[in-house]
Amino acid sequence: MKDPLISQDMLHAYVDRQLPAERRHAVEHALASDAKLRTQAATWQQQNDALHALFDPVLDESVPSRLLPSAPVVPLRAAWYGRAAAGLVIALLGGAAGWGLHGWQGGERASSIPVFAHQAAIAHVVYSPDVRRPVEVGADQEAQLVTWLSKRTGVALHPPQLGTLGYALVGGRLLPGQSGPVAQFMYEDTSGQRLTLYVSTDQKQNTDTGFRFAREGNVNVFYWIDGKLGYALSAGIDRQALAAVAHVVYEQLDRPAP
Repeated sequence: MKDPLISQDMLHAYVDRQLPAERRHAVEHALASDAKLRTQAATWQQQNDALHALFDPVLDESVPSRLLPSAPVVPLRAAWYGRAAAGLVIALLGGAAGWGLHGWQGGERASSIPVFAHQAAIAHVVYSPDVRRPVEVGADQEAQLVTWLSKRTGVALHPPQLGTLGYALVGGRLLPGQSGPVAQFMYEDTSGQRLTLYVSTDQKQNTDTGFRFAREGNVNVFYWIDGKLGYALSAGIDRQALAAVAHVVYEQLDRPAP
């Protein structure tokens, strides 16, 4: 049973190493006797570690001089890791399509990657490690999930069926996009490996419709654009394995839903 004295805020601060020593002892005592609390703390720690792996390579880079032409350039390290902050980052990405997420993609600057593909990788890192609530609506309510996401995005959405590849639908959630809501569907195989399909509905401005690959930290992403829709499939599996899944997803989405 969860210790009533240990709030969610305290647990967040403990995982983020922001809790004073005397209060850390109280949390550690509660963790020692509460398995559910330990699971929650471990999940948030996994999310922190995933965010570090994704963004540490660029956090210490200097701000480009073109953005601060007259100001001294100083490397900055932001202390915004954690579940709550990660949700805010996703919400703000629509207006931060420039330097904040730049990096490298197989030798190319990641600035050439559409913002929605960056957002998809971040959403995967934030939600796929979650043990207790990785999705808002589960696969046991797939019909309601499809109706809800289709209504909110204004597009008839149908999650691909990936059972032949060993992946079952976990469920989905609604997320903020660049100029409107986007959908995220999550899948899982028998080993617990998860992949996510991110569907953006505001891609009319993007004319590049090719099938593309990007790597963000430890996350591989295949993405493509079809009209106003942008699709991004993200996972921690290797490129070849993810490519096989991406082609199946692409083929199913290219056909009218039954």
